[in-house]
Amino acid sequence: MSLAVSVLKPLVDLVLPPRCPGCGVLVQGDLQFCGDCWGKLRFISDPACASCGKPFADGRDDDLVCAECLAKPPQHDGIKAAVLYDDLSRSIVLRLKHGGKIGLARLVARHLERHLPADGSDIVFVPVPLHRWRLWQRGFNQSILIARALAARRGWPVETDVLRRVRATPPLKGMTRKQRAIAVRGVFAIPASRRALIAGRHVLLVDDVYTTGATANACVRLLKQAGAARVTIFCWARVLREGDEADTP
Repeated sequence: MSLAVSVLKPLVDLVLPPRCPGCGVLVQGDLQFCGDCWGKLRFISDPACASCGKPFADGRDDDLVCAECLAKPPQHDGIKAAVLYDDLSRSIVLRLKHGGKIGLARLVARHLERHLPADGSDIVFVPVPLHRWRLWQRGFNQSILIARALAARRGWPVETDVLRRVRATPPLKGMTRKQRAIAVRGVFAIPASRRALIAGRHVLLVDDVYTTGATANACVRLLKQAGAARVTIFCWARVLREGDEADTP
C-alpha cells in the first residue's frame, strides 16, 4: 500500500465505511462479509466429482466421477466455482453486473484463488465475452474484471480478445438445456490471428455464473478446436438444480 493510500484510507473509511457485500451492514474491512452472510454462503469444496467439480453429499474417493459425467464425459477439464448459486450469491452477481459495484470482482477473485493451479507456466485467462451492444450498455464486462483480478493475484496473462461474441443471444432464462444449446450456436468465434495465444495452453475460462453450461461449453469447444490443451471453467457461483436459473442477462 502506498503512503498516500495509507494516509487517506482512514478518512475514506470514515466517510464511506466498508459494508458487507451481501446485506450492506457495516463491517471491519473492504469486501468482507458480515458474520450472518458468511454463515449463509455455501462454499464448494471436496469431496467433489473429479470431472466436473460437482460436490458430493458425503465423503468419497478423490478420483470418483459423478454419474452424469460417466454417462456423457464433458469437453471441459473441470469446473471451479467458489460457491453454490442461491439468493445470496445471486445478489453479489446483480450488484456487480447491474449495480456498478465493480470492486466485487476482487471479492470473487479472492474466493476463487484457492482453486488456481500451483503451476501457472502454461496458464492463460480467457473471459467469456459480451456482445458489443451489451458491453456498450453496461460499460464493462464482469468476466474481464474477474479474470484480471484473478490474474493480478498470480501475474498470469489475460487475453480479452481471443473469444469474440459475434451474435447477440436472447435471454436464456426459462429455456431448457437443449434450447440454450441451440441459442448459443454460432454465437462465439476465435479469429485465426488469435489462436497462437492459446495453442498448447491451459485456458482458464472465466464467467460469473455457470447454469446449464450451454454458454461455457460453446466456448470450450471453440477453444479446444483452436488448439487449447486444456480448458477449465472458473466462475463465482454454479447452479446445481434444474430451475435454479441465473436470471441476469
